[in-house]
Amino acid sequence: MKPHMIALAFALIANAAANVMIKAGMRSQEVDLGEPVAAMKMMITNPLVIGGVILFAMNVVSYAYVLTRVPLSLAYPIMTSGGFLIVVTASAILLRESLSVPQLFGIALIIGGVILVASQMD
Repeated sequence: MKPHMIALAFALIANAAANVMIKAGMRSQEVDLGEPVAAMKMMITNPLVIGGVILFAMNVVSYAYVLTRVPLSLAYPIMTSGGFLIVVTASAILLRESLSVPQLFGIALIIGGVILVASQMD
């Protein structure tokens, strides 16, 4: 497998995992934006939030590399829709969020779209 394909897969997984980690870390937290210092302290002392931010940073580095090798018109749709599929699946399994029938239908359409877009990558 080509390095840019591995980097795209890593960026996709890192981005999705970061979102799930931050959501899990913030689930039981009350954030009061009227107290920004307290809100920031709560976030920067939360291991899941910190891990999510680190994964976001790793995603940016990896995705920047991908964009040197893959057209944006291919990379971005794969990144966003693939990430969406991972986040929806992880949210349902790990966070016990429910999915409706219309959401499941939309997910099926997105999977088809990702397959069509990804088929154009070398």
